[in-house]
Amino acid sequence: MTRIAVTYCRLVAGLLALLAVLWPAAAALAQGTGAVVTTEQVRAELLAHAPDGAQPGKPVWVGLQITHKPEWHTYWKNPGDSGLATVLQWTLPAGVTAGDIAWPLPRKIPIGTLANYGYEGTVLLPVPLTIDPSFQPGPLAGDLEVRLRASWLVCKQECIPQDGGFTLRIPVRSSLAAHGAAFDAALQAQPRALPASPGNRLTVGPRAIALRLDNLPAALQGKTLEFLPESPEVIDNAARWEQAWEGPVWTASIPLSAQRSNAPAMMPVVLAFNGQGHRAELPVQGTWPTMAPAPAGQLPLPPPVTMPAGPSLGLWAALAGALLGGLILNLMPCVFPVLAIKVLGFAQHGGDRRAARASGLAYTAGVVLSFVALGAVMLALRSAGERLGWGFQLQDPAVVALLAGLFTLIGLNLAGLFEFRQVLPSSIAAWQARQPVADAFLTGVLAVAVASPCTAPFMGASLGLAATLPAGEALAIFAVLGLGLALPYLLASLVPGFARALPRPGRWMETLRRFLAFPMFATVVWLVWVLGQQSGINGAGALLALLVALALLVWTFQLAGRTRAVGIGLAGLAFAALAWSLAPLVVRPDSAPAERLAAGWEAWQPGRVEQLTASGQTVFVDFTAAWCVTCQVNKKTTLGDTGLLAELAQRKVTLLRADWTRRDPAITEALARLGRNGVPVYVFYRAGQPPVVLSELLSVQDVRAALARL
Repeated sequence: MTRIAVTYCRLVAGLLALLAVLWPAAAALAQGTGAVVTTEQVRAELLAHAPDGAQPGKPVWVGLQITHKPEWHTYWKNPGDSGLATVLQWTLPAGVTAGDIAWPLPRKIPIGTLANYGYEGTVLLPVPLTIDPSFQPGPLAGDLEVRLRASWLVCKQECIPQDGGFTLRIPVRSSLAAHGAAFDAALQAQPRALPASPGNRLTVGPRAIALRLDNLPAALQGKTLEFLPESPEVIDNAARWEQAWEGPVWTASIPLSAQRSNAPAMMPVVLAFNGQGHRAELPVQGTWPTMAPAPAGQLPLPPPVTMPAGPSLGLWAALAGALLGGLILNLMPCVFPVLAIKVLGFAQHGGDRRAARASGLAYTAGVVLSFVALGAVMLALRSAGERLGWGFQLQDPAVVALLAGLFTLIGLNLAGLFEFRQVLPSSIAAWQARQPVADAFLTGVLAVAVASPCTAPFMGASLGLAATLPAGEALAIFAVLGLGLALPYLLASLVPGFARALPRPGRWMETLRRFLAFPMFATVVWLVWVLGQQSGINGAGALLALLVALALLVWTFQLAGRTRAVGIGLAGLAFAALAWSLAPLVVRPDSAPAERLAAGWEAWQPGRVEQLTASGQTVFVDFTAAWCVTCQVNKKTTLGDTGLLAELAQRKVTLLRADWTRRDPAITEALARLGRNGVPVYVFYRAGQPPVVLSELLSVQDVRAALARL
């Protein structure tokens, strides 16, 4: 009889073959496939200027050039009342360091009662590179390889977070000056430093700052100047302000923000006229007034109210919540395919209690260690400056594509199209047969891979606290979360009565195995849909083509056996070529936003909640993602209930949807301020009240009860 329990050890060998041909796609997403990234809103290109080559002591510049479509813009180092500054993260060889961005002069962008600072048209953000004498050129033609991971927020009426990977090679000994004019123009657009003067002052008052400058160029005297603050969250960016000339002395009074959250001791200011800027760093005189409780553009600071659960009680409460959340995670739809297979595995052991105990312990070890490893990776990336949260791996289209390939293999195996032992070397197949404990361990690893995008009740607060704790305590929370997920199957393997209650192995198990192929294929359909939300219809179509090719390749193996090695090898090469050609469509977004908004919903943007609540409106925010199955279930049920939507409209509640399908640092930060780092999260906001966080398993009654308390 065919072995019933899906042995993950077999799948690992198949997955290694899949990784061998799809790894270039993952590497391309992580490191960049070239110097240009194009979306519907911008064209971003990594440029370099090294007129004397990449030599120590010689000028070497790199920079990201962003060309915006009409009416779209990105942001300056101080984005203003909303938005996010463009972030550049460099990967450089030893002996090469990158300086700060030489920000060109931005323009002020009024938005209703707010104001931002940013760029339209084409802007180049230049960065100087310093070449140390210890630098050793790379093996490829002696070039300097520059890698960049950039993220930017591009806005029109809506805002879309985007990012891209870029790779560029700079010759060490020959000149690279094709973009010299662009760098010269960008550096000329940088505000010029004013010489120091004892007469320059910045004095803080109760409601405004007073500026006095006496060393401005003569060409500016008598002109009306524009004030651009480099320090964020200090002044009222949209307020009217006064300026005057007293001979060569320029004075101004600029209102402070009512929601000020910054009190710098040194305040750099930029004055602009006719496209040219002048910059001065001024020590702050006087005492800053008491700051408001909530900074502009951020969520309110009072602790959130969670319904029905109460506030966090510390580490022990977080551990209890993690254990309970892990148990509830077994009921989430995304976990069903793997857990159903695990139940089938228990049935196969029949009355062999020793084998059942070993399988349960190994499965538990696989789950717990996988949760700890995933948590360690997340914490390490966060400590390195990445803004990400639980389920971060499915924000990467390459990971989604790899999981779709893995579950396609599992489904084909369950359906009986092939057996791994027929296509693997006999030594590997024999090792797998002798190692059932390894099968159970790796099944636990697979369960975590499927369950990790989900957030169950009680999990959210525990994971949110884990992100703020020392590494040891945080990893303890992840370990207990894994124990909760594995606990029912651990207890089932240790309780003799459970094995006696199971039916004896028989032909019915083969039928059940065939049936379980359908949940696996349904999971593949879901993953293709998720990738379509991330990378557009072309990406989804490319992934489908790859999966069909993968199925044909498996069928070729099954049909040909081991006697036609040449034909099988050629089929593998053809699949590898197809994967290489279609990989850019899979991992590059070609449409945005990730999810189309239903009628009555608006896209969440930084500062939008504060703007609405300040005008007296009640706001409901749905933090969601396409790869979150619980989110999609709640969206189709509770948030699709016509009666509830009519009641929310009658109460004039504004509905905002924060889409976290692709990585969005602004949404990650908003979740962190709520004490969460995963989705779904549902929150009510109202002026003068703390935010009300609802349960992850949302019901119409929960929403109505929270609404009644506002």
